[in-house]
Amino acid sequence: MPSDEQLAVGLLGRTAHGRAATSMRALPFLAFARHIVADGRVLLRMPRSCGYHRVCAGSVVAYGADNLGSARPGESLWTVQVVGRCEDHEPSAAELERFGPAPRLVDGEPFDPVYLRIEPRFGTVHFTDGAAGSL
Repeated sequence: MPSDEQLAVGLLGRTAHGRAATSMRALPFLAFARHIVADGRVLLRMPRSCGYHRVCAGSVVAYGADNLGSARPGESLWTVQVVGRCEDHEPSAAELERFGPAPRLVDGEPFDPVYLRIEPRFGTVHFTDGAAGSL
């Protein structure tokens, strides 16, 4: 049976978007991101115009996603989170391709991507209906 961290990272690979949680001036802060999983790391793509990357890079963040809005009938619900240090990342050509097309605009401004990397140190997984064995 994989560890919670491995299971969490694996489940993140089934989704495309999530939220990074950290603090800004001692207050909780959530930032949306597109993500991929590569070599056990979570790679993020965020819009530069929002400035979220400045809060996340160099900090410990929690990153989470779920299937709460995408589960098919009869499929167990799950939510995961990984926690680790977040750093700037220069994606490879293969990683850029895996991110897929970027939005044209974010909040009415041209999308200029910023890439970050989370090295998970631990993870949590929550699921309904005893699904851990079937995930």
